[in-house]
Parts: sequence; structure tokens; C-alpha cells
Amino acid sequence: MKPEQVLPATKVINMLFAKPALALLGLLHIQPGDPQYPIPNYLAMEIIFFVVAAIFFLWLKARMSADRPGATQQVMELVLTNPMGIGIRDLLDDIVGHGAEKHVAIMGTIALFILGSNLMSLVPGFMSPTADKVVPLGCAIIVFLYYNTLGIRRHGAGGYAKTLLGPVPAISPIMFVVETVSHFARLLSLTVRLWANMMVSELIYVSFLGLSIGLYAFLGAKNPLGYISVVVPVGIPLALAFFHIFEAILQAFIFTILAIIYLGVAVAEEH
Repeated sequence: MKPEQVLPATKVINMLFAKPALALLGLLHIQPGDPQYPIPNYLAMEIIFFVVAAIFFLWLKARMSADRPGATQQVMELVLTNPMGIGIRDLLDDIVGHGAEKHVAIMGTIALFILGSNLMSLVPGFMSPTADKVVPLGCAIIVFLYYNTLGIRRHGAGGYAKTLLGPVPAISPIMFVVETVSHFARLLSLTVRLWANMMVSELIYVSFLGLSIGLYAFLGAKNPLGYISVVVPVGIPLALAFFHIFEAILQAFIFTILAIIYLGVAVAEEH
């Protein structure tokens, strides 16, 4: 298998944190794939994202005002609630209902993390952490543990287990197997949907960018008039960048609404 190309930003992160990372891996008896760069691309991108996000929200917190909200504050408020009813708080109120406000923090964090991660590949020299299967799997595991834990807390272990038996006692053993597999399949579904879509979107964007630049260089070398084709390496990647942005927003929304639906079913009163 061809080794992953180490991004410049990843090299910087490893230069800063490689030694403590190697020490931690040694304590856990884990051998890194590349001892020179023990922090892989996706983890380096996550570290960068969290640092930038922390700085941004600290800056935003200092500027928040109930009387005179700024443009950035208003945009972030639209993420929570908006006239279209697709904000995080809107979805939680509609699907989960009573007590929905308790889940805004974790669902909002997951949604913003996925959205920001999806968009990172638009920055030259960066990649989307969600284009690596480990990151979507981690998000899916958090969602899986969260909604099941709350379901057990709400209804008790026995009451929550009864939801796996179905409404007809005669086929309860079959339903138990089907529902159990279905619950664990959600892990695979959430992971593969996000990972595959972001990986393909990123590959298309990078591949067409390289091809269009190659075409521009080839035509320019053949004839000076060929440099008119500069519209190709500019126009095509620009169009694909808009497609990537759309895909990034769509996949973040799908992951979030599925997570909220699973939570709503787990804590529903009719259990």
C-alpha cells in the first residue's frame, strides 16, 4: 500500500508534538506507522481545527451582545435556530421535544466539527479529516454511545431492552436479533456515508485541479495563445469548490439530523 503523503502542516505539527506523541504511544505499547511523523495527517488537521475553533469562539464570546449582535454572532445564531427550521435547536425541538435544550451542546459541537472538518480541504495544503475513515467512525461512536446511554437512563436497562423485542411477542426473538444488528449498523451507516462522500468529493476536487493545471501548461507550451485557457484551471476548480462546499454542508446536515433522530427515538416517551 502506498504510504500517505505527509502534508506540510502535518510536518509542522509533528515538529511541535512528535516527542510527546511518541512517548504516549510508547506507554500504550503502540508502534506508529511512521516514527518520524507519528501524528498522521487527519489528526494534525484536527489539532489545527480545534486550535482555530478555540480562538474563534473565545473571540466571539468577547464580542457577544444581546442588544447589538454583530454579523458573526447573527450567523452563529442562525446555526442554532433559523426561519427555515433546520437549525440545531430547531431540529432538536421538533424531533426530541421536551428537554431538547440539554442536547444542544453535544449535537452542536458534532455538527460544527464535521462541517469545519469537511471544509478544511479548501485551504491549500490542508485535507478534510472526515475524508479519513477514522474521524467519521469516532463521531459515529460518540453518537452511538450518547443516545444509547440516554435511552437507558430514561427507561432503565430493562425498559430500553424491550424496544428491541418489537410489538409482537411471537416474533420477539427474531426482532431482538434484527433490532440489535440494526442499532450497530447505524455505526457503519454514519461512518461510511460521511467518509465516502467526503473522500470522493475531495478526490474529485484535487484530481480536476491537477488535470486543469496540466492542460493549461500543455496548451501554453504548444502555442502562446494556449495561455488563454487559463479559464480552465481557474473556472473548473472554482465550480468544483462550490460543489465541495455544498457537499460539506449537506453531509454535516445529514449526519446531524440522523444523530438527532436516533436520540429522539431512544428517549421517546412511548418507550
